[in-house]
Amino acid sequence: MTAYPNEKELVEQAKTDPEAFGILYQRYVNKIYNYIYYRTGNQRDAEDLTAKVFHQALNHIGRYKDKGHPFSAWLYRIAHNLVANWHRDQKKRQTVMLEDAKLVSDEKTNPFHNMAQNEATAILLEAIQQLPPVRQQLLILKFIDGLSNAEIGEILHRSEGAVKSLYHRTLVALKSLLSEHPELIEPLEHSHDH
Repeated sequence: MTAYPNEKELVEQAKTDPEAFGILYQRYVNKIYNYIYYRTGNQRDAEDLTAKVFHQALNHIGRYKDKGHPFSAWLYRIAHNLVANWHRDQKKRQTVMLEDAKLVSDEKTNPFHNMAQNEATAILLEAIQQLPPVRQQLLILKFIDGLSNAEIGEILHRSEGAVKSLYHRTLVALKSLLSEHPELIEPLEHSHDH
């Protein structure tokens, strides 16, 4: 995600100006929606939770303080907490159906973008859903939202090096789960650490 030069000023302005908050909403709504959708696997709930993220952000932006982290990290943390509460309420996992997904991230940073919406993709997603939640979260942030290791570290409260290490361990786990389909993991292995 590209940092905008006037982001800090925009956030400050958004504390009193709804139009400025609207700009922030337009800037991040698709990424937050994608993140929530791939955590819940349910379009209706993803839309509802995305609305709640920005409702909470609007209600609390007056108390937001820039501590050197990007504004988007604050939004992702709100989303993470709402999704965690949603999972507790659901008490069950739901299956993500890729054919219902709307991928809006840059195809250059999203190896899933050009994959056929077919059985192979379903196999890949099924394997990903067997990973621990933090590893699922890492893959979503990296490939669906196209974030860098540093940006993911801000959201997961981990160093960039720790994120890179977790990513490599995640690929090893996926390789094991996809031992009969090694071709499915190639796009993830050849992605750039940016």
